[in-house]
Amino acid sequence: MKANDMKQKNYDLIIIGAGPAGMSAAITAASKGLSVAILDEQASPGGQIYRGIKDAPLSDSKILGKDYYVGRTLLQPFEASQVNYFSSSMVWSIDEKNQIAFSCNGKSQLLSAKKILIATGALERPVPFAGWTLPGVMTCGAAQILLKTTGITPKTPLVLAGSGPLMLLVAVQLMQAGIPISAILDTTRKGQLWQAFPYFPDALKNLPLLLKGTGLLWKLKKSNIRIIKQVNELTALEGDTGQLAQVIATTKNTSIKIDCQTLLVHQGVVPNVQLSRALDLEHKWDHLQMCWKPVVNDFGESSRKDIFIAGDGRGIAGAIAAKWQGKLSALTIHQQINNIHDQDLKGEINEAKNALNKHQAIRPFLDKLYQPAQTFLTPPDNVIVCRCEEVSAGEIRRIAKQGCTGPNQAKAFCRAGMGPCQGRLCGLTVSNLIAQTLQVEEEQVGYYHIRMPIKPLTLDELADLSD
Repeated sequence: MKANDMKQKNYDLIIIGAGPAGMSAAITAASKGLSVAILDEQASPGGQIYRGIKDAPLSDSKILGKDYYVGRTLLQPFEASQVNYFSSSMVWSIDEKNQIAFSCNGKSQLLSAKKILIATGALERPVPFAGWTLPGVMTCGAAQILLKTTGITPKTPLVLAGSGPLMLLVAVQLMQAGIPISAILDTTRKGQLWQAFPYFPDALKNLPLLLKGTGLLWKLKKSNIRIIKQVNELTALEGDTGQLAQVIATTKNTSIKIDCQTLLVHQGVVPNVQLSRALDLEHKWDHLQMCWKPVVNDFGESSRKDIFIAGDGRGIAGAIAAKWQGKLSALTIHQQINNIHDQDLKGEINEAKNALNKHQAIRPFLDKLYQPAQTFLTPPDNVIVCRCEEVSAGEIRRIAKQGCTGPNQAKAFCRAGMGPCQGRLCGLTVSNLIAQTLQVEEEQVGYYHIRMPIKPLTLDELADLSD
């Protein structure tokens, strides 16, 4: 692995993101003789799942568990490869000639590639509720990042709220780190298991992962942590110091108030589509995962020639599936660049396809089981939806009744989505609210039109390109 070598400007393949999909693709492509560069915002490879895997700060490996340290099986061959790895590099633009503009250490650079692979992963689904902007309220993923990179744990009393595999995993990891959990507020809806049952036979194709999930549930049950089920509404309350002090969990029959200094929330993850949207790639609405995802073929090739997508950025499938997606995309790119016949790579392609199908088989079951309730997708009127511009859910409903038919129009009506995050934190909620108000499907409402640069940058960084 070469680090931040700016001598070369043109590559066969440039990969954006050094998570499991990105590292796997880089290893495969480099092994086939392609010139490869990988651009990643983090200081070291690993992505979100394997974040900090190179220098994990926790001395006790049992805290994060075996699945986390599997990342080292990718890290070792990645570091041994001839890939040019650009760490702490923020990609902010890709043009029609496959030129990639990125900033590293406050200075912008340009690279170009024959093929580009987007492996930017997922975001935690932003789910606004009353008090979600208070200091002390954070996502489960954010707490996990702190644990993986610094060994820091959240302040107690601690409450977790939401649903999905990541919330269960974080709860177990914190418990194994010796952190007391005051309560888990489970927002999984009543009857969801029965609705997910038709997908259960396919889930059995990935029995090991199914058993791991069952094991997490069993550990939490044995721990005697207070678990409140079928929570359908959350309210975070501010204390005298302006910090989070309490959370109110509302179920069908009652409301329960719990003291806490930290509230970790989670309602699943969704593909990070900011870059694919900015490239104007074709997207579709996924009714099970309840989010937008880019349209790709079996090998990750998008609607634009030479642009591929692998990993959770093309649809949530998990770290192992992302690894095989990255390999499949890299093999296809190798074929296209070097005019290799399918027969020459048949064994490798079939191996990757079979492994990918096995690991993806469980997703429909999990997606249906942990679908967020409508109350979390379309919050009450008084809840802030767009944090950048301080636009409430009530304001979105009001402009929809006045004739606003989609998120792009919402920018003109009330500036929702026009802040620094360009809709990353409000895009899905704004679409959901407009669809609910107009009583139409999300596909009809659409999503924000994202423009380059997709991340904030200084005028100095922009001016660097003129040199």
